[in-house]
Amino acid sequence: MTTELPRDAASPRTPGVGGWLKRVAWGALALFLAAFAVFESQKYGLPTTAAALVFFVLPDLTRLAGVRPPGVLYQAVNRAWIPLLVLVGYTFGPIVWPPLFTAGLGWLTRIALDRTLGRGPASTRSEAG
Repeated sequence: MTTELPRDAASPRTPGVGGWLKRVAWGALALFLAAFAVFESQKYGLPTTAAALVFFVLPDLTRLAGVRPPGVLYQAVNRAWIPLLVLVGYTFGPIVWPPLFTAGLGWLTRIALDRTLGRGPASTRSEAG
């Protein structure tokens, strides 16, 4: 006699096809964003490159500054909607300053890379563990 778990009682730690597809999608997005950031950096020069690199390491900088999960600042730098809002706002807004755009690209690239490697925001990790 076998006992089966209901479909909704499956372990959140088990990466199914959906988890694999999400990682592939985040990886493709990370590659696209990194290529776009390199393109913009080549086009506009050193200030855009510096902005992209600084914001790429922003999550590490907050960790080195002593900000630990689940703090508000730590959560903010690990949410994809914030750099996405920067990119959309720059695209449709009146501001024309390329380092702002590449900063958003670098930041979103880092978040996409973290999601590809299975490192999500702290709140989702604590729920699964």
